[in-house]
Parts: sequence; C-alpha cells; structure tokens
Amino acid sequence: MGQNATRNINSFLVCGLGNLGQYCVSILKEFGAKVNAIEIENIQKWEIPDISDLVDKLVIGDCRQPKVLEEAGIGLCQAILIVTSDERVNIAAAFAARSLNPNLRLVIRSAQENLNELLSENLGNFVAFEATQLPAKSFALAALSSETKDFFTLENHLVRVVRVPIDVSHPWSNYHPLQNINNPHRRVLFHAKAGKPLPKIFYQWEPNAQVLSGDTIAYIEVNQNLIPPSARPAKSIKQFWQTIVTILKWQNLRNRLTQFWKQNSQTQRVAIVCSIFMVGLFLCGTVLYKLQYPKITLQDAINVSLVLSLGGYDNLFGQIQLPFPVPWWLHLFSISLTVAGTVFVGILYAIMTERILAARFQFSKGRPSVPKADHIVLIGLGRVGRRVAQLLLELKQPLVGVHATDLEPGVLPQMPLIIGDITNALNKVNITTAKSVIVVTDDEVVNLEIALRTHAANPTASLAIRTFDPRFSENVAQLLPYARVMGVYALAAEAFAAAAFGENILNLFRLNKQTILVTEYQIEANDTLNGRLLADIAYGYGLVPILHAKANHQPAKFMPSDDMRLRVGDRLVVLGTIEGLQRVERGSIPAGQWLVRVEKAVSAQAAFEGAAVISRVCGCDMQLARTLMKQLPETLQYPLYKHQAYRLVSELSKSQVLAHIARNV
Repeated sequence: MGQNATRNINSFLVCGLGNLGQYCVSILKEFGAKVNAIEIENIQKWEIPDISDLVDKLVIGDCRQPKVLEEAGIGLCQAILIVTSDERVNIAAAFAARSLNPNLRLVIRSAQENLNELLSENLGNFVAFEATQLPAKSFALAALSSETKDFFTLENHLVRVVRVPIDVSHPWSNYHPLQNINNPHRRVLFHAKAGKPLPKIFYQWEPNAQVLSGDTIAYIEVNQNLIPPSARPAKSIKQFWQTIVTILKWQNLRNRLTQFWKQNSQTQRVAIVCSIFMVGLFLCGTVLYKLQYPKITLQDAINVSLVLSLGGYDNLFGQIQLPFPVPWWLHLFSISLTVAGTVFVGILYAIMTERILAARFQFSKGRPSVPKADHIVLIGLGRVGRRVAQLLLELKQPLVGVHATDLEPGVLPQMPLIIGDITNALNKVNITTAKSVIVVTDDEVVNLEIALRTHAANPTASLAIRTFDPRFSENVAQLLPYARVMGVYALAAEAFAAAAFGENILNLFRLNKQTILVTEYQIEANDTLNGRLLADIAYGYGLVPILHAKANHQPAKFMPSDDMRLRVGDRLVVLGTIEGLQRVERGSIPAGQWLVRVEKAVSAQAAFEGAAVISRVCGCDMQLARTLMKQLPETLQYPLYKHQAYRLVSELSKSQVLAHIARNV
C-alpha cells in the first residue's frame, strides 16, 4: 500500500549478502535509503563491486539472534529483507524480527507456498518470494520470439503485454490520434517513432501523435475471462432432456456412433463386436431354455445360459447320459454358445494382457525424442532452468533440455533431455534448426561460451543468457548485441526492494530494458494515493492503472477511466517501474503544466454539460467550471497533464463545446 508522505523512516535491514542480498542493497541505495546489513561471515569477494561502501552498517553474526538484530538497528527500520539461501534461517529470523519490532515489514525469501500463507496470517505485514521463480518467465518469454512480452492472470482474466511493429498492412498504420487506440480493454504503454531510439522513461507517449509505418507500439490488453468448468451455470432439467432427445435423434445418433467407431483402434472394434455378439447369444439362450422348459424359472434359464457362455458345457452335459431330454437343435445351440463363449473369454484375456504390457512399457518408457526443428533448447536445469522448462511446457512449446547430470525420476518426464558435457551436447539437440536457445547454467563463463557456439551454429536463433556479475553482464551485452543478457538476481531484487516499501508485487516483466512491476495497492486513509484521480496516478506518478475495485465490493473494472477518484478501501492494480513506486512512497508528484482554453458553447445545454465534463475530467470544483462556462471565451486556470488536456478537449467537443490546448504553464 502507499505510505504516508510525512513518514520519515527510510531505513532498511538486509539479512544475507549473497547475490540477491547485494542486489537488494544496491537497488535500495539508488533511492537514497539507509541500508544496514547482517552477514554470517566476512565476505572476501563481492559480486557487486564496492557493495561494502553502500552498506551503512554491516554486522557480522547470525540474523536469527535478537542481539544481532538489535545491533543492526532493527528497531528503527521500516522493513527487513531476509534473503539468505537457507529457508529455515529466513523463517526463524522472521519470527525473531517480528518479536523485536511489531510494525516492521517482513520480506523473506521462501518457496514454501503453504507455509508462507500461514506465516502471513500469523506474522502480519509479511510477504515472501522465491528468487529463482520471479525471473523465470522473463527467460521463457525471451525464447518465444513473439510479440507477447508478458502474460499473467488478474481477477480470473488473461492479461497480455504486447509489443508490435507497425507496417503498411497493420490496421493502426496512419492512425491518428494515438490516444484513440485506448479502449476499455487496452492501454498504450509506449510509442516509438521509426528510426528513433526507444523511450527511456516508462509510460511517456504523445497522445496526439500519428502512427506511421515503421513505428513500434507496446500495449497491455485484457484478453478473456478464464471461467473454470465448475463455475459454469448448471443446465436445467428441461435443457437436460432436450439434450437427450437431440442426441437420440437417428441422424445425430448415427453420426455419434460413426465418430465413436472411427476413434477406436482395431482391437477395440473387435472387442465391441464380440461383446455385442455374445450378449445376443446369451439373451437368445435364455429365451430358448425358458420356452423349451416352461416349468423352470427365469432365473434358472439365465443361469443355464450364463454357464454355457462361460464354457461350462461339461457341467450340464458332461455325463454319458444326458440328465434331461434336450432337442437336437437346442443341444447344437448349447455347443455353439459354449464355443463362442470360450473364444470370447480368450479375446478378453488377450486384450487385458495387451493393456498390462502396454502400461508396463509406458511406465518404463524413456523421454521423448529431440524435436527436429523450430524448437527451444534449454541449457542448464538448475532451479531457474526447471522453472523455465515448466513454463514453456505449459505453453505447449517444443523443448529439449541439456544438463550435465541426469535429473531425478519424475522431474520433467515429458521433456527430451540430453545428458553429459554441455558443449558436446549441442551436436545432439539440432541446434542449427532451433528457434531459440536459453542458457541458464550456474557458470556465467560457460554461458558465454555456449552462447558464442550457438550463434556461430545458428545466427538466426533467439538467444537468452543468464548472468550474475553486473560488469560481466554489461560486457557480454556489448559483445553479443543479438542476445538478451539477463541477471537473475538483478531481476528478482527489484521485486524484493519494491515489496520492502510496502507494495504487493503480483508480477514483473521486462520491457524496453526496464523491469516493470505489476503492483497492487489497498488504499488507506494516510496513503499518498487517497483522494487522487487516476489521471494523477498515470501521468503524475507514471503508473498505468489496469484494474480498480471500489470499497463497496462492486465488480472490479479493467482499464478504468482517468476520471475515477480513489477512496479509502479501494483496490488498485498498476504497472510501473520501481522509480514510479518510489515516487508514490514519497508522495512526490509533479503538477500539470498544460492549460485548456474554452472558446464557446453552441447552446445553454452544451454549456451546462461542458461544466460537468470539466469538473469530471479535471477533478476541479463544479462552481469553478460553471463560472468558466459563463465567461467564454476563457482559459481554464487549472493546470493539467498533457493527456488530461487532450482528453478534456475531446470530451468537450462531444458536448458541442469548442476548446483547444492553450499553452503550457
């Protein structure tokens, strides 16, 4: 949630100065925070150079010990980030920290989802992440080579982030103005002109620009409602019987039987025919014995027919002299029924044996074969690699994994796997025909070597590389401009740092070499967001509101209007960089710099409606708007953001009021 703008506590404590902890310190210091740290032992070599100079106070000791936490200044901290590599240490330290500071925000590294939920309920003001899972989707998306840059679910809806190049055949080519691309299901994130560099600031684009061939546009859209089958409305009894009657119509029944027959294998067809034939013989035998011997009961007739069907001829006629008189034709039918039953039982045994053997072979079957072309090669199957593999398999992407050692039984069994020396394994994965290669081993030098070999063998393949050291990452990015060089802990640390300020991070992704965080706010009375228009959030703080839910439990609204005003109890989900979240934390919002001049209204009714539009779009007092409309032509002395100003002019024109943007303040 947003914090009180007058709050002067800006101190954080980081426990564990491994890769993730060092990145967390670096990011927190970028925003001028005071950062203390606890490490179990002196570190001789830092992953991030000069990290020791960034830490305001470093305490050597066990972060689970209250004395160590107190020495590190936990009583004055706004939040503690517990990011050691041992989850048990993290959880124990969280309890110790909460006992010392009941108001402290706890951000810990943990992959125990069920335990994390229980801890959140009992500890309060608590959030947990798994560092290896946060950036996994970024690697998966880098391998897709598609316009989709991210996807996630929100309120049971699928949300996509798309970056699309505009050519002459695109529907948006020569579109004007750009702001009209926005609709209730879509929001523009950036617009880059052809031949010009991509914007460096998130959510900066000209609302009145024209879209031309060669431009690039990124946007976020809500695709569909993901309703689970259990949530679908049940059919009424009348609909049920109507469905049954429809199915039983001869034409529909014949089509269904034909489809059923075609879908079955040859063995299944033989079993179906034999079963129907045996049922017919069994019923026929029951009827014949009942008619021939009226004194026996129906149950006795069924029993005789069943015994004969199961090969029990000798049980009835195995004696030298027949126990009861039997006509020759019934005797012949009994023999035929026994022979048919014996054959049928043999067929059933054969089918059962086939199924058992097939199940046994299926159980012991090896991994699938390596795809021939247009597949993804995933090199390195540690924690990050396995998470990436799971995401790609869920997306139904053809995939082959490469790892130095075999995986445990049952780990990613549906994925082809090449085991052994990684550099030699490239010859076995059809690297020359692969569409993408992801290199995520734990050795960044090996990753670089593999990337160079991969590009030499297949220059057209998309390439994503995992790195750790920031300087090494910069050098590799310069050496391999065709590759996406991504630091796992650098990506994850931004989410940890943002959560330390009190935000609920739902997702994160990369766009234009920036990490974008999907963040949820619960509006409270002392928030910097309370009472703000969504236009202030979007164009002042630089965040993109994508979902707004009012406190009165009304249905949440996607891509809400800029005119909505936040109240206590509202819920807001936004896209933004960590810089934007920091501006919310501090309540640092620039004022609008654009004015609108209203020229005339065609009628008194138009003037009345125009005043309502001005009050709604600007958020100003209604009396100010009505006074302005009585003194036309007049300039609205209420500074607006550029997007607000353009939207106000557009909305006034719909009410038959002529206006234009006059000047910037």
